[in-house]
Amino acid sequence: MGSGIKDWPENERPREKLLRLGPGALSEAELLALILGSGDAASNRSALDLGRALLTEFGALRRLADASCSELQRVKGIGLAKATSIKAALELSNRCKARPLESLTSYTSPLQVFEHLDYEFRDRRKEYFMALLLDGKNRIIRRAQISEGSLNQSLVHPREVFNVAVRESAAALILLHNHPTGDPTPSPEDLEVTRRLCEAGELMGIKVLDHIIIGDGSFYSFTERGIM
Repeated sequence: MGSGIKDWPENERPREKLLRLGPGALSEAELLALILGSGDAASNRSALDLGRALLTEFGALRRLADASCSELQRVKGIGLAKATSIKAALELSNRCKARPLESLTSYTSPLQVFEHLDYEFRDRRKEYFMALLLDGKNRIIRRAQISEGSLNQSLVHPREVFNVAVRESAAALILLHNHPTGDPTPSPEDLEVTRRLCEAGELMGIKVLDHIIIGDGSFYSFTERGIM
C-alpha cells in the first residue's frame, strides 16, 4: 500500500480505528504502526508494513521488547528515532504493570514479590541476582543488585550480599534471581549458593527469609518447598 496511511480508506487507518473501536480492536502490527508514526519512504513501506516486519523479525512482542535499539534497526526502515520510540513505549507498558516493592506495607509471601517483579524480569536474557532488604517489621527497605550473569559462588559471595545489608541496617533479607530459560527450577549452583548465604546470615545475625527464582510466568520459592 505504500507509505501513506493517510491515503487509505478511513476505516482502515489504525488511528481512526482506535478512536472508533478502542485499542483492543487493533492488531499488534497496527499498534506498532501508531507508535512508529510514519513509514519509510526509501523502501516505500507504510508504518503498518514496518510493524508487520518487526513482528516477523522478532516473532512476538515479548522478544521485540527485549531487543536493543541496534537490533531493532536491523529491520529495514527502522532508524534510531523509531527504535527509541518503540523501546520507550514498551518500557512504559512494563512500568504500568510493575508495582514498586517499596509500596508494600510488609512482606507476607513469595507470591507477593513475584507479582511485583514478574514483568520486570521475565524477558531478561541474563541472570540478575538481587537481595531484598527488610527491616524489623518485614517491610522492604529497598532492593540491591548483587551480580549480573550466570549464578555461581564467585559472582555471589556472602561478602557482597551482607555488606549492603549491614549498611542499610537490614534485619532480614530475601534472595532473588531470574532464570532466562523460563524454568524456575533451581540448579545445583542455586542450591549451593543459597546454602552458603543462609549459613553466613546465621553468623551475621541477618536472617535469610527465602530465595525466590523468577521464571516465565512462574516462580520457585525455597521456603515454600521446605528447602530453607
